[in-house]
Amino acid sequence: MIREFLLVDGYNVIFAWDKLKRIVEEENLEGARDKLLEIMSNYQGYKKVEVIVVFDAHKVKGIRKVYEYNNISVVYTKEVETADHYIEKVVHEIGEEYRVRVATSDNLEQIIILGKGATRISSRELLNEVNDMKKSIRTNYIEKTQVNNNRLEGHLDKKIIDWMEKIRRK
Repeated sequence: MIREFLLVDGYNVIFAWDKLKRIVEEENLEGARDKLLEIMSNYQGYKKVEVIVVFDAHKVKGIRKVYEYNNISVVYTKEVETADHYIEKVVHEIGEEYRVRVATSDNLEQIIILGKGATRISSRELLNEVNDMKKSIRTNYIEKTQVNNNRLEGHLDKKIIDWMEKIRRK
């Protein structure tokens, strides 16, 4: 099975999704970043792809910062490096060996990454995938679990159920 990567242009997605853009306007950019990371972490767990979210830090002095957030990688680019440049470099390095998709609505970026062997997904298409994932989780897991858990025994540990059955039989 070929490893699959999804590189996400963080700020491009934040400002393309109404819900995240509203968080920026009503709260702050940090809150929107945190929400995006939470969403992408859930996405990674469901889709089983390696997710790398990249944020521009090219106007901030310093070196590149890379860290793990739950099960995804988060990158703040280094000084004078844009998210687009970082994504292009990663696609160039791994695009031929692995399946790579890039989530961005930047048209120029889409053309460049297609030429380096990756496929593109717009920010809107990624939002549609995330919404489909949420519906699927609700349908396949949450609603089925709730139906099975309408009875008391659906909420109890098996040891407790066995113990209660023993008492009932006495």
